[in-house]
Amino acid sequence: MRKKVPRFYGLRIYILTTILYFFLVFPFLMIASMKYLPQVLDEDQNGFSLNPETQMQNKQPFVPDTMGAGPSMNDSTAMTKDTSRGLITLSRDGKESTTVGGEEKLTSSVTAVFRALLVSYLLGLFFNFPFKRYFKLNRKGKQIPKRLYKFVKKWLLSVPIVNALIFGGGLLFSLAYIFYYLQFTTFEDEINHSIFLQYFYISIIASILAFLLIYFWERHRVHLKYIEHVFSLEELKVRVFKSRKGKIGNRLLISSLMTSLLPLTIVMLYLFLSVTQIKDLDVDYTDPKQIEILFGTESSFFDDADNFSYEEIAKHAFVIYVNAWNSMFMFIGIFTGIFIAFIYLLLFVRWMTADIVRPVNELLAHMERTGQEHVNEFAIVRTNDEIGVLGEGYNFMTRRINQYIQNISKLNETYFRFVPEQFLKILGKKSIEEISHGDQIEKEMTVLFTDIRSFTEISEEMTPKENFDFINMYLAYMEPVIGRNNGFIDKFMGDSIMALFPYDVEDAINAAIEMRIKLAEFNQVITQFGKKPINSGIGIHTGSLMLGIVGGENRLDGTVISDAVNLASRLEGLTKIYGGSIIISEDSLTKIQGSENYEYRFLDVVKVKGKKKAVYIFEVLNGEDERCRELKKSTKYEFGRAADMYQNKEFTKALGKFKNIYEQNPSDKAAVFYIERCKRFIKDGLPEDWDGIEKLSKI
Repeated sequence: MRKKVPRFYGLRIYILTTILYFFLVFPFLMIASMKYLPQVLDEDQNGFSLNPETQMQNKQPFVPDTMGAGPSMNDSTAMTKDTSRGLITLSRDGKESTTVGGEEKLTSSVTAVFRALLVSYLLGLFFNFPFKRYFKLNRKGKQIPKRLYKFVKKWLLSVPIVNALIFGGGLLFSLAYIFYYLQFTTFEDEINHSIFLQYFYISIIASILAFLLIYFWERHRVHLKYIEHVFSLEELKVRVFKSRKGKIGNRLLISSLMTSLLPLTIVMLYLFLSVTQIKDLDVDYTDPKQIEILFGTESSFFDDADNFSYEEIAKHAFVIYVNAWNSMFMFIGIFTGIFIAFIYLLLFVRWMTADIVRPVNELLAHMERTGQEHVNEFAIVRTNDEIGVLGEGYNFMTRRINQYIQNISKLNETYFRFVPEQFLKILGKKSIEEISHGDQIEKEMTVLFTDIRSFTEISEEMTPKENFDFINMYLAYMEPVIGRNNGFIDKFMGDSIMALFPYDVEDAINAAIEMRIKLAEFNQVITQFGKKPINSGIGIHTGSLMLGIVGGENRLDGTVISDAVNLASRLEGLTKIYGGSIIISEDSLTKIQGSENYEYRFLDVVKVKGKKKAVYIFEVLNGEDERCRELKKSTKYEFGRAADMYQNKEFTKALGKFKNIYEQNPSDKAAVFYIERCKRFIKDGLPEDWDGIEKLSKI
């Protein structure tokens, strides 16, 4: 199943980060302006104004107070204004200086921020466009240009830092702009300078938060969303990151800074901005009521002080005064900081959880599948920290396990070429390691024996190497046939094969028929190399046998021991006498489920060497070539009648019928064999103990 391709986020991250940045900065402007509003109004009521127009109308020169508490009169200083440029020119002792209005500076600074961010947006769009196009084409299943793929693969891991630098570069430019005003321009009063300085501090913290937010947001998406759609699974088995090894502890530390320390710094700044020092107030320090309001219950502490007055204490000590406006905007600042901290907390908790939990869950899932014998499972290494090292180690371990299992499998396959897998299954063993001396089981099976006829004469015409190559070539044709028919080879004995079929007799008969077909193909090949064609005989018998492990301490072998094995071997030998290609016993014939699928005929009742009990044998005609098979089928009924006459001692009648069969099919060696016996009995008479059973002591 194809994994869903995600969308590439670039512009939307910029926009959301910008909103959070201005959410941190704008409340400050309102707090700062409202903080100094009472002082400005008080100065206006006393004939002093920060407005140059008012100063000119009152013809009172504007001079900042050395204590920063407001303007004062000085005969050596005069002030004029150039309204066409919005500049205020102060003349002091014949010298002139130019200052810019605070409102104009603030407006200019905010405008610079917007312009810098606009440039950042354009650069971000330019850089992120190839990635957005790549994922869009990938999501729609369209072909991806080679150059685009190379670019995305080369720069994907750098997306977080590049985007952070692009956005942070714009903010850095705005900070430099504000810093320039602070260092290289003159403010018209201490209030505007203080506001600008505090605005600069707030902007620094907000810029740091914005820079880190973009970096970690993009990093989160690259590691968990994008990486597997650009790099191949083979590449992601190890860490593809170019940066040095990371640590989870460092990520947690950065997360803590982003979600607590920096937002709390904003809160502290707002707390600082929300208070006013008593020394900046125009207070009557001789009025007990005002003193009690300002200093509270602690005012009595200074009653007996001879060397210090309340005015001196307020002037030199950091004693603050909190009013309703300050309290209100203090809460606004605290709310702003807490709100930002809450947003960052949600984002970073989510990212940190996903960055840690998802790779771990993927790793656990792969481990579980590996435990279920899915040895080709590999985890995607998404991070460069300890989890990445763990994933990389798991992949290395899985690769080694996979290689080990492959080696074991190859070794088992090699073992199975010596000890068949079916042999182990019958013994109830899963691997050859479980085999021990004396393991055995009794089971009814069908035994197949096959042998090349007159191979001794054939081998005399070949060198030992040619003999070896000839046998291997022949066995290469025969061995697969047995496996295809649910059997397995117990052993090779020169040019002979002994195979076992543990399930159905039909498997053995089908294998015998197919082996005869393969023999014809083999003969076609060897005749092309000047070799004479060969023939083979196959004997099949079904019976109970003992299958097990025999041998000594240092040498074991799997084998089958049973009278059924010996009989199958004897039946194969009878094919030379009766001229049949496949001879089966009555025990095998009676166990055939679909006997109508085979053509067969009764041959004889015999006693083979080493057997006291007579065996009814039958010839399977399906293994003969087409012409011989049709001739034997046409004489099958007559052959059966002749065999019955023979068993009933009607040798003269039987002889006539067998001769008739021979005339129709001179290649019927079984008819020839009966003809010779009938003639012998007619001539010499029957033995006294004759019971119709042919005793074949040499077979």
